[in-house]
Amino acid sequence: MQHIIIITGAGKGIGRAIALDFATASQTHHNFEPLLILVSRTLSDLDTVAAECRAFGATTDIFEADIADMAQIDRLVCTTLERYGTIDCLVNNAGVGRFKPFTELTEDDYEYTMATNLKGTFFLTQKVFPVMEQKRSGHIFFITSIAAETAFKSSSLYSMSKFGQKGFLEAIRLYAKSCNVRITNVMPGAVHTPMWGEVPEEMKAVMMRPEDISGPLVNAYLLPQRTSVEELVIRPVCGDINE
Repeated sequence: MQHIIIITGAGKGIGRAIALDFATASQTHHNFEPLLILVSRTLSDLDTVAAECRAFGATTDIFEADIADMAQIDRLVCTTLERYGTIDCLVNNAGVGRFKPFTELTEDDYEYTMATNLKGTFFLTQKVFPVMEQKRSGHIFFITSIAAETAFKSSSLYSMSKFGQKGFLEAIRLYAKSCNVRITNVMPGAVHTPMWGEVPEEMKAVMMRPEDISGPLVNAYLLPQRTSVEELVIRPVCGDINE
C-alpha cells in the first residue's frame, strides 16, 4: 500500500536519514510502499537524497520550499493533494537555531528562529491535519529536542522555540485522539549534524548520528495504526552535551 509521507528539512542531517530509512523499509516490510515528498530550501540537496532513496526502490517527489513562507506552505500541501489525493504522514523536521549568549541575540535572530520552528511548523501542521482528521488516520511527527524540556545557556531562543513546539504538539494531540491520528514527539539529544558546525573530535566521538534518530521514528510509524508511540527521548550514553 502506498504511503504519502512529507519530510521537511529532508536535504541534510536527521531529515535525510529519515528519508533513507523510510526508503529502505520498503524492502523489508511487506506491502509498504513509501512515496516520499522531500522538502528543503536547497534543491541540490534534495536531488541527491531523492536519488539515494530511489536506489532503494522508493518513489520520491521534491519541493524546494521554505516553510517560514506561508505561500510556499500552501503550494506544498495543495500540490501534494492535487498529485496524490492524500497525506499519510508529516515529519516536522525542518528547524533552525542561532546559538550565542542571551544578551547578544538580535531581533533578526529571533525572527529567523521563530519563523521556521514555530510559525512554519504550526501552519504546515494546520494545513495537513484536516486531511488526516477527515480520513481518520495519519501520523504527525515533531522533531523537537531535549531543549524542549531542558534549557542551555547558549540556546535561549532555540529552547524557547522548542518549548513552544512541545506545547503545540500536546494541544494537537487533544484533537488527534478523537480522530485516530497519531502524534509523536521525538526529542533528540546531541546529534552530529550541520547545525552544530565544527565540533572538536572528542565531542564528535560521543555525539549521536542522524540514523540513531531516524530508525526509531520509522519503526514507530510502521506500528499498527491502533498503536501510538507518543514520545521518543534519545540521548547520547554520556547524557546531555552543552557546547
